[in-house]
This record gives sequence, C-alpha cells and structure tokens, in this order.
Amino acid sequence: MEFGICLQCVIPVRSEPSHRAEMVTQLLFGELFKILIFEKEWAKIEMAYDDYHGWIPGNQIGVLTEKEFLHLFNTENIITSELVQLISNLTSKTIFPIVVGSSLPGYKNGEFKILGETYYFDGETSSGPSFETFKTPAELLRAKQEIVSDAMLYLNAPYLWGGRTPFGIDCSGFSQMVYKLNRIRLLRDASQQALQGETLSFLSEAEPGDLAFFDNEQGNIIHVGIIIDPSHIIHASGKVRIDSIDHEGIYNVAESRYTHKLRVIKRIV
Repeated sequence: MEFGICLQCVIPVRSEPSHRAEMVTQLLFGELFKILIFEKEWAKIEMAYDDYHGWIPGNQIGVLTEKEFLHLFNTENIITSELVQLISNLTSKTIFPIVVGSSLPGYKNGEFKILGETYYFDGETSSGPSFETFKTPAELLRAKQEIVSDAMLYLNAPYLWGGRTPFGIDCSGFSQMVYKLNRIRLLRDASQQALQGETLSFLSEAEPGDLAFFDNEQGNIIHVGIIIDPSHIIHASGKVRIDSIDHEGIYNVAESRYTHKLRVIKRIV
C-alpha cells in the first residue's frame, strides 16, 4: 500500500475515476490518505481523517512512504482558523492560499516540513478546547460555546455537495469542519455522524454545539446542523444559515414552512 498527503489548497474527491463524476468530499492542505489502487491516471484513496473513500487524480498526490505517513499521522496537527490564509514554501520560494481547517503537521515556531520541503505560516491557528480538562458544567458549557463561535466563521458560505470549505460546503462537511477546529473527529456523512455521541431525549436538553439530525420520508438521515440554543440552529442549506428549530424540525421564517424533519439530537462532547 502507498500513502499520500494533500499539498494543494483543495483536492476534489470523486465517486468515480473521472472529472465528470460526483464530488463526494474534499481533501484540504495537510490531510493524509492511503492509496488503495491506481487506475490509469487516477487513484482510489482512503482519507486518514475519517476513512472516507473516493478518487483523485494521480498527478495531485504528494506520495509518502509508510514511515513518512506514520510519522506525520502521529505528529500533532495544528489547524488553521482564518477563512483564507497564505502559506509559503521556503524550499521552492512559492506562496499559495489555504483555507480554514487545513492541517499543518509538525508546525512549530512558524515552520513545518513535508517531504523534505520547508513551509512557513504565520496565520491564526486553533488548538481547540481540551474538553477532558474541564471539571465543572459551566466550564464545559463555555468550551462548547466555542463550537458555535467557530460555526459562525462559515455563515453565508454557499452550499456545495461534497464541500468542506467556506467557498462551498455541505451540511455534514460543515459540522465535520467545525468540530475539526475543536479537535473533535466526526465522520463524513450525516448518517455516519448520527451514530456518534449520546442521544438526547428532548430538544430542551440541547446545549450549544450539540448536533441535530433530520430524516426523509423513508426514515434515512439526510441532514445535520449545529444547535446554537434550544430554539436556533446553524446549518448548510442553500447556504450556511441560522434558522429556528422546534420538536418538529427546522422552520424557515422566510419561506414560512418547515424544511427539515427532526429525527434525533446527539451530544458529542
């Protein structure tokens, strides 16, 4: 098996080995993956962050040895927290943008190394709260409010199926990236995320940062959002927006109708 790392701002990950195929997710700078198979000019990968599978062009891969992969995988990753930031490759003397939620493995004193090249970054980063260190409910609640604060970074970002960036993001990509900023690992799809955490019985029990999931007529989980308070939710639907929520679901005031039917509320932290 071979391994790789994303050394571009964003790499689309597709359902099939074709540029015309559906984009199912995205790789951001610094994210690692395993290469499962090569097919002509494409590689099927498994993302190290969430075990998601898809196809990327072979010429967009930064190839790692297993030793390099394991070293980077086990190295603390600093997460970038500004919407768009510049990063410098000091080896090739180039500058390029990266987006919020990108990973900087081994970042220290403004620099880090990947594949023998040295990169420089002086933008804002997010260490995220260490939820295990909070000893009182009040401390934990304040920490969870940081999840909501980070969610606001994406407010009004356009909806994009498979997206994970402020230039286009889907509902589960939104919840995953906000939690990533807070050092909490969520799976990729809403139906997968709904299997994580503790189930709450009532919406009135929800705290800031809890996740609400919504289903279709067949009972399949199709949507997720982040609770702001027991009556408001931030979620990606057309764009990242704030709407009202009650025991029936999400109510869009502008459209004067319920747009999503509430299925379950989960507490991840």
